[in-house]
Amino acid sequence: MSDTVLLTGISGFLGSHIALQLLEAGYKVRGSVRDLSRSDEVRQTMQEHMTNHSANHTANIDNLEFVALDLLSDEGWDEAMQDVKYLQHTASPFVTSMPDDEMELIRPAVEGTTRAINAALKAKVKHIVLTSSMAAIMYGYGSARTAPFTEADWTDTEIETNAYVRSKTLAEKKAWELMDAANRHDDLSVINPSFILGPLLNSDAGTSGALVTRFLSGSLPAAPKIGFPCIDVRDVATLHVMAMTAPEVAGKRLVTAANSLTMLEMSEALKKQLPSYAGKLPKFELPNWVVRLYAIFDADARSNLGELGHTKITDSSNARKLLGRDFITSEAAMAAMGQSLVDHGLV
Repeated sequence: MSDTVLLTGISGFLGSHIALQLLEAGYKVRGSVRDLSRSDEVRQTMQEHMTNHSANHTANIDNLEFVALDLLSDEGWDEAMQDVKYLQHTASPFVTSMPDDEMELIRPAVEGTTRAINAALKAKVKHIVLTSSMAAIMYGYGSARTAPFTEADWTDTEIETNAYVRSKTLAEKKAWELMDAANRHDDLSVINPSFILGPLLNSDAGTSGALVTRFLSGSLPAAPKIGFPCIDVRDVATLHVMAMTAPEVAGKRLVTAANSLTMLEMSEALKKQLPSYAGKLPKFELPNWVVRLYAIFDADARSNLGELGHTKITDSSNARKLLGRDFITSEAAMAAMGQSLVDHGLV
């Protein structure tokens, strides 16, 4: 297979896993980075994992090339799309702490999606796969919502939500708007992953890894009563690759979530994998009133008060059907991330 895929955000946690699976499947990968100085690092990561972990010995590192693209600049997008058959647009800001100005997240998410899709439409790319998020599906409903969230649901950005949730929702809506305006609705597939866990391919922990690092560093002595669905990065990457050519997800969204975990259950999964860290992990849940008191002084805590005391449930049956098997469990994904953080010397 020699089709070329433009993959934005190749140096990210998810992007690197997608790149590895594309290369192993025989695709040519043109990865975008903001600074070409990161190219050697990404190439080395791909080479290491193709050599050490890939059962497909036909995978060729020569099928990997790089372009410099910025979500906030028009420069280079048309050139990057030359001879591209598929676009995988994964690049979007993801942070652990909300900025004072929400446009620091919303603007690059929406403008980057607009630039990527417009350039792909201009180049007549065959199919586009967009990384969205469950953040675009399951917020703004309050604790009264008990039904599982499905692809038919959209986050209500008119209700108070944080900047990240709004950035993902508005970016995905912009993508569908652009595709519909071009009369190419079915040439877009959107993957909506929940909290992505799993093994790191290099020593860049990223935002997901940074959150798990807080568990292992002892900075969270107790856990708030919050639970949410999780997903292993390897399953998310596989679905991205499959969505390029799978007719059953053409013009559709795909809820991508395994089982839900409370923060205390996350701690338990880490403890089983890394018993030597048990003394640093949260051992009990904080009463809600304590979290609310703390939130008076912490903006990030305030933005999550609506999640206290309940766990969101998702219906990922369509993603499971496409995958052809069940997901890697959230417990296994958490254990794999914790182990890789230790292996890379990040905790």
